[in-house]
Amino acid sequence: MNTKMSVSLAAAAAAMLGIAGCNKAESPAKVDSDVAKAANTAAENDVKADEKEAKVEASAGAGVAKEQEKADAKTADAAADTAVTQAEGDNKVALQKCEALSGDAQKSCKEQANAALDEAKARAKAIKADRG
Repeated sequence: MNTKMSVSLAAAAAAMLGIAGCNKAESPAKVDSDVAKAANTAAENDVKADEKEAKVEASAGAGVAKEQEKADAKTADAAADTAVTQAEGDNKVALQKCEALSGDAQKSCKEQANAALDEAKARAKAIKADRG
């Protein structure tokens, strides 16, 4: 039992010396070098993270701009279609009013009403083509 106890004490002493060695202060030059390396690595990682963030933001911004462009195009198409629908309604009313006239006056009235409709359709077509 004495041998077992000696081995245990020797192992304990070795462990204590090992632990004591882990907390040993390093030289100021080594500490300064390690701190500089850690600071440099941190700065490099910060730059990489900032570049990645900027790239993601730019990509997201481009996606948003593209979607906004699509929405604007749909809005313009809808406005053009609405203008044509209103012109068609106005045309029907105008043609009915032309029925109260006769001869050349009626013919001229219908031509004016149809010309106004054609103009509205041409404007709508041009709006859609400009975005094209």
